Amino acid sequence: MRQKLLIVDDEAPLREMLAEYLSAHGFDVHAVPDGKGMRAELDRSGADLVVLDVNLVGESGYDLAREIAGRSRAGILMLTAVGDLPHRLEGLAAGADDYMAKPFEPRELLARVRSVLRRLGEVEPEPENHIRLGRCTFDLAGRRIIDAEGAEIPLTAMEFELISVFIRHPRQILSRDRLCQLAHHRDLEPGDRSIDIRITRIRKKIEVDPEEPSILLTVRGEGYVYEPAQTVTRL
Repeated sequence: MRQKLLIVDDEAPLREMLAEYLSAHGFDVHAVPDGKGMRAELDRSGADLVVLDVNLVGESGYDLAREIAGRSRAGILMLTAVGDLPHRLEGLAAGADDYMAKPFEPRELLARVRSVLRRLGEVEPEPENHIRLGRCTFDLAGRRIIDAEGAEIPLTAMEFELISVFIRHPRQILSRDRLCQLAHHRDLEPGDRSIDIRITRIRKKIEVDPEEPSILLTVRGEGYVYEPAQTVTRL
């Protein structure tokens, strides 16, 4: 099955050129001019990757990127006429997987599209129902954690959502903002330490030594990363 790309750009000539070019390279491509069309297409058939212009008429591409990240597992490649560092960082913080400045060479865009899709395929597999987490087992279907003796460890709904996000993003650094968007579908408010508190609680439940974690690691100044201790197993 061909991978589906959704192009969101209000420049009709560019939109049409990209649709034709990417279709010729084996992708199922749909192109829309705005957020309204994007939502309709995502609701209709989804997408593997969204090529999203930042400077759309009426809506910010950054806001649309956050919306995509909250409702879909689609990758996001952002396009912008401004390619300086602050704008790139804003795009990545909004949920983009990659960022390109206009004008660009179509061959480079194709390479970046393939690279993002390859990374997503590697880091976001559909998880098995039972995943080994340190000294415990995470039961995805049952929404619970089971310790080595078979006893269930209490797990809140928020903790479950946070663990699920980590499992879908192994070995990928996730900022607190990104974790909040993916797990709780909202932006992190200034001074909000809820993500840190929940990770501390989760570590106490799954880590052999919560003071020296080996599963949920802190990356100073960037966020957290889930390091699988073992390969995923079906029990």
